[in-house]
Formats: sequence, structure tokens, C-alpha cells
Amino acid sequence: MSAHPLFPRHGDAASTDTHSGMTMDMGGDSSMSSSPMMMSVFQNSMSTALFSSRWTPHSTGTYAGTCIFLIILAVIFRGLLAFKSWQETRWLDKELNRRYVVVNGRGTLAENLSRDSLAKGAMVVSENGVEENVLLVRRRTPCARPWRLSVDPLRAVIDTVIAGVGYLLMLAVMTMNVGYFLSVLGGTFLGSLLVGRFISLSEH
Repeated sequence: MSAHPLFPRHGDAASTDTHSGMTMDMGGDSSMSSSPMMMSVFQNSMSTALFSSRWTPHSTGTYAGTCIFLIILAVIFRGLLAFKSWQETRWLDKELNRRYVVVNGRGTLAENLSRDSLAKGAMVVSENGVEENVLLVRRRTPCARPWRLSVDPLRAVIDTVIAGVGYLLMLAVMTMNVGYFLSVLGGTFLGSLLVGRFISLSEH
């Protein structure tokens, strides 16, 4: 007497459960084995794409050219930082000089300085028997400078270009290619060697 299809025998049910469990385990193992590893390691492949799949070196010459490009880009980045530091100093000098422009009907430079909070007091300087009256001027603590149409848009453009070049260098390093990484470091060293003395500490 055969069992009804809706009521399988106990042995058949057990074998069915075992088979389905093995299938699930095998599926779980396959999904685990197919998942990519989250560990980043350096590699020295010469066919590593840079910024785009179309920019993929296919020979030693193109790979060397890509590394040279990264060196130049890193040098440009340091040059942009030096340019911004120089420009900020220039803007600050112009702003401070603007304070003491002599206008008809206004006080002289000495009078303006005596009323300004930068002036701390009068002093007498003596050198080689000659005495001169001078006014000690000290720089105040840094404060927010006024927004100027001739300064702030240009500052925003410079900051945007610096950020863009910096992110491109970061993407090159994130490829984990040894050659690209060393090229960025080499360009940074060369750029600092050339213009590092012009970069203020706040720009590093």
C-alpha cells in the first residue's frame, strides 16, 4: 500500500529536510566565498586605471608617463598652496595699508595711529646720539576681515582649484598602486623643495 502524496513517510521527510539544509548551507557558503574582501593592499600592476577606465596604461611607457603626470600634479598642488599663502599676505597688506590713507580734512598718520587700537604708546628711540619719537604699533589678534568683492570670489576660486587637485591626488593614492603612490610622494617632496618656504603653516 503506497503512501498518499500529501503525507510522505517519515524517512522521506527527513531526507528532504536534510537535502534542503545542505542546499541552504552550500548557497550560504557560495555567497560568502563570492563576497569581495574588504582588505586593501598595495599592488604594482602597470595596468591600473587612473580617474577613468579609458586612462589605463597598457605598456611601460604609458605607465611611466602616468607617474610623471602625478609628480607634476603634486608639484602644482604645492605651488597652488604657496600662491594662496602669498595672495593672502598681499591682501592683508593692502587691507592694513588702507587704514592709513591720508584724506583732506582728516588727521595725519601719527594722529590716526594714536587713535587706532593697534597703537600701544609713544616711545623714544635713540641711535648714535639722535633721538626720535616713535609710536609702538602691535598687531591685534586675528579677527574676521570684511567681505570684499575684489578678494573673496578670487579666494573661493583658488580654494576650489586646490580642493579639486587635492582630491585627484587622493584618488590616485586610493588605487593602491605603488607607482602612483610613490609618484605623489615624490611630487610633494619636489614641490615643497621648490616653494615650501612660501607656504604658511595654516595651509599644510
